[in-house]
Amino acid sequence: MLGTLNLEKFCAGIKAVEGRPGRDRSDPRVVIALWLYALSRGVREARALDEWAQYEPGCQWLLGLGRINYHTLSDFVTAHAAALDQLFVDLLHVLMSQGLADLERVAHDGTKIHADASRASFKGKERLAQCRQLAEEHLAALDEELHQESSAARRQAQQRAARERRDRLRAAEEELKRQQAEKAAAEQAQVRVSLTDPEARKMRQADGGFAPSYNAQISTDGRQGVIVGYDLTSAGEDSQELAAARERIERNTGQAPKQLLVDGGYTTRQNILDAAEGPSELIGSLGEDRSQAKLRRQGVSPEFFSDRFVFDAQQNQYTCPAGKILVFKRSQKRVGATEKRYQARASDCASCPFRTQCCPGKQPRGRLVFRTEEHPQVAAFRAKMQRDEYRQIYRQRSPVAEFSHACLKEKRGLRKFLRRGLKKGRSELAWACLSCNVAIWVRRVWKVSCQPAA
Repeated sequence: MLGTLNLEKFCAGIKAVEGRPGRDRSDPRVVIALWLYALSRGVREARALDEWAQYEPGCQWLLGLGRINYHTLSDFVTAHAAALDQLFVDLLHVLMSQGLADLERVAHDGTKIHADASRASFKGKERLAQCRQLAEEHLAALDEELHQESSAARRQAQQRAARERRDRLRAAEEELKRQQAEKAAAEQAQVRVSLTDPEARKMRQADGGFAPSYNAQISTDGRQGVIVGYDLTSAGEDSQELAAARERIERNTGQAPKQLLVDGGYTTRQNILDAAEGPSELIGSLGEDRSQAKLRRQGVSPEFFSDRFVFDAQQNQYTCPAGKILVFKRSQKRVGATEKRYQARASDCASCPFRTQCCPGKQPRGRLVFRTEEHPQVAAFRAKMQRDEYRQIYRQRSPVAEFSHACLKEKRGLRKFLRRGLKKGRSELAWACLSCNVAIWVRRVWKVSCQPAA
């Protein structure tokens, strides 16, 4: 199949250039085929592939019983980011032309992939400055002692390692400044970045813990599980990634998905409003009601949750289960909604026999209740998702989206990145997504064509 796709962008590095030393002579088509074959068997490390290729029959056939150095194999993964994206798009169009993807329903979801960094590598401003100072002193000391070394290769390796550490620390300080600029003054002192991978973030995992990770955004077509879009971000949560995902799908395929299936992490009011104006119909869960969870954490009894208060629209006031009145105080405009605030008198709550159940702890003011009036488009979305037909459609989201995640993590072993940095991590993700789509083509087209006619 690679023979039918345009791989010219991968070949720029092997062309002879006058006045420059010799270039690597490894055929990019062979290296691409070798990596795709290795990824289909769960082999991701360049050293492991180099060793495996010396005896594995499929690799020996691809290499013609030759060998490609593991340095070349490793560098190739991250050296052609733009060409790799174009190869993914070209293959995607082939799959669409053969009926394996139709964009009728696309499930989009994010998954956390561990970064090549430890929790202990996250440091604050003062510690980063100390580490950078030590790195500068170490590099200066090396420059003075290098003339005593007998091996030129060893001198160069020591200098390169010292420079790389210094550069990582400088990048970590720049990343720390950028993150602090996005935080409030009270939160700036709490910002930490990793010494080894400054772009990684501590993110919540499926087991409830936190680990240095990146957020992989994957869009999967519902027909055969073809991946139609991917990206890697440092965002800890998904709500801001939906618009970019929709644009990415349209850019890769030339058309917008008819229906876009997402979970509660994406169904914010802003995303609902944006989708109402776009060509794709948004289908997603309504998310959990966090107001009751907050009241439960505060120690409020379920009998005095906000939904137990009776609203009188004519008087524009609430009545609590104990019969006290909560009057309207003020309203606040929010994205896609208007939030209205109602409050009881402090004297009513102070003398109430149910105060410990309704207002636990010290409450100098009366009980508050908030009423949210949704934007018409948001209200229409909520009403739509209550209908049985859309509930049935939404149930298809998890099998489609989780299929891609399982393919990437279980089959391709992409649970932790082998390289550091957002750019290199994205290249690893791109190779894995490309490999998944190739596997679908092999299973649905090539194997079928090889079967004897009945």
